Amino acid sequence: MDTQQTKSILTVALMAAFADGLKDERERESVRKLAEAFGAESSIDLPALYREVLLARPDLADVVKPLDTQGLRQYAYEMAVGVVNSDGSQNAAEAAFLAQLAAALQLPTSAAETVAQQASAIADAAAEPTALAAPAGVTTAAATPAAVAGTVLGKANVSDAEMDKTILNASITNAALELLPESIASMAIIPLQLRLVYRIGKAYGYEMDSSNAKDFIATLGVGLTSQYVEQIGRKLLGGLLGGLGGGLGRSLGRQAASSGLTFATTYAIGRVAQRYYAGGRTLDTATLKQTFASLLAEARGMAPQYQSRIEQAAQTIDTRNLVSLVKQGEAER
Repeated sequence: MDTQQTKSILTVALMAAFADGLKDERERESVRKLAEAFGAESSIDLPALYREVLLARPDLADVVKPLDTQGLRQYAYEMAVGVVNSDGSQNAAEAAFLAQLAAALQLPTSAAETVAQQASAIADAAAEPTALAAPAGVTTAAATPAAVAGTVLGKANVSDAEMDKTILNASITNAALELLPESIASMAIIPLQLRLVYRIGKAYGYEMDSSNAKDFIATLGVGLTSQYVEQIGRKLLGGLLGGLGGGLGRSLGRQAASSGLTFATTYAIGRVAQRYYAGGRTLDTATLKQTFASLLAEARGMAPQYQSRIEQAAQTIDTRNLVSLVKQGEAER
């Protein structure tokens, strides 16, 4: 993939990120900071590209011209669908953007529909009505007004060791997905984070849905859209995609740091969620953000010791079964 093709796909990613016209200032600022950070590591002037997309709205037909193979065009569309669906919903403006993009890329309708269906199924799996398995004879308490008011519900319906294992395995699984070149793999990372929060909340007796989990992650300061755009940027600028089929082995070394960040983000989300729900949801926003930042730094230091497990998991994940993977919440133990 040459520089113009990389720039084309990054432009599509940014256009998809702002297609809804509703991104709040916090999310815009996160994407802007990403552009600045990546710009320092790339020959592409990403801060200028960010401003161009935000202010001028480039013509899609011109943007995608460098994508001269079916593989590149398919990837660009899959990536855009992932960006649009990263917050778990798609409005009319985003749907219109995807339709325009598919036309500009000259994608067959059937191919575009297949991608949309896959992305939707993966996103929906994050809030399937299952939770951490409880030991025999243990039931999950229903969320009550007292719990909502902040009363500590007590221990989860699983042991501390089981909870630790769940958070660690989810973190390893997400880091492994980061190593895979397929765009469909990246689509599963955020749903798995949402799934982790969902399962933890359920384990502590709270009624959960996808909006609860999304609100919790947003409160930590983790932007869903900006996180997905960051994953795309790391893959493109880190050389993971290569020729869109260059193989996993060649990319593992380059992506170790990136997968480590995904590991750390997922791990910190899980640990903060555990403290939040175990404590009766009494932690305020400032405390949640501070705790997340501290645990994120700690988890980044932990990541290298799990790199071999991450690489092993990457070799075994079947991207055709990502819906089942998200429902399960982690790769096979």
